[in-house]
Amino acid sequence: MLIGFDTADDAGVYQIAPDTALIHTVDFFTPIVDDPYTFGQIAAVNALSDVYAMGGRPMSALALVCFPEKADLAILERILAGGLSKMMEAGCTVIGGHSIRDEELKFGYAVTGSVHPKRVLANSGARAGDMLLLTKALGTGVISTAIKKGKAEPPWVEAATQSMTTLNRAAMEVVVKREGQVHALTDVTGFGLIGHARELALASSVSLRIFASKVPLLVGALECVRAGFVPGGLKNNREFAECQVGYDGDIPEEVKTLLFDPQTAGGLLISVTAAQADDLLRNLNEAGIPAARIGEVLPQAKPLIQVR
Repeated sequence: MLIGFDTADDAGVYQIAPDTALIHTVDFFTPIVDDPYTFGQIAAVNALSDVYAMGGRPMSALALVCFPEKADLAILERILAGGLSKMMEAGCTVIGGHSIRDEELKFGYAVTGSVHPKRVLANSGARAGDMLLLTKALGTGVISTAIKKGKAEPPWVEAATQSMTTLNRAAMEVVVKREGQVHALTDVTGFGLIGHARELALASSVSLRIFASKVPLLVGALECVRAGFVPGGLKNNREFAECQVGYDGDIPEEVKTLLFDPQTAGGLLISVTAAQADDLLRNLNEAGIPAARIGEVLPQAKPLIQVR
């Protein structure tokens, strides 16, 4: 076992040969959009993300289905079709799965990927002096809450859906070409930017500084917070992690809130050498990835995360 529970990393990694390690991850959740096909796509992108966050390539997947006994099976068919479309895009073979009857619909995948044992990109390698890049904007949690309440504006739904149905494969392919220059990698999902940044900082024995004005936000995210569309997961994230955050300067409350927003199929948080940060950012942008430089890595100190 190369990576297990110790550092709260994105997936487990188990070496099976001198040049091969397997990546294991699983993720499933309840619907966050109305369209079944889109929900299936998002669930697949979200499950695949943890493999990409380790610098690996997905190989196979098992579908996990909880479906109401009296619900229309045509809905399940569309969910499965949506998920399969993204698995095919990723080059990942769906080889089976398991289903149970459940009053609440849930869907996702257990995914197996592969990576060279010496090229695993864990969350534990960040070094003081590195720069932090983020490849997707924040806000899917609050926008999904607005969708559930029937209050989301079409541009908000479009922006969030586009983000959640975009694989992190292209970003990962750019990152892995920078062998030795990218020191740590994680994806930003349910614990929000601060939650996953906290895990990276603790695993790497460093502190982080995040520039709030540089963090990209989805269209409509600020409006959702102002309207009170704040999911319970965001409140839990903030209650758990804000004690390790220090704010410096006049940061709008809405922006502070979004730093804890639980993301679905969020982007990659990258710790890269300062000398290569601009080149990597340019390569990501040239590949059509809306990445931004959002912070830097500091020697270990208190607070664990500075936001300014």
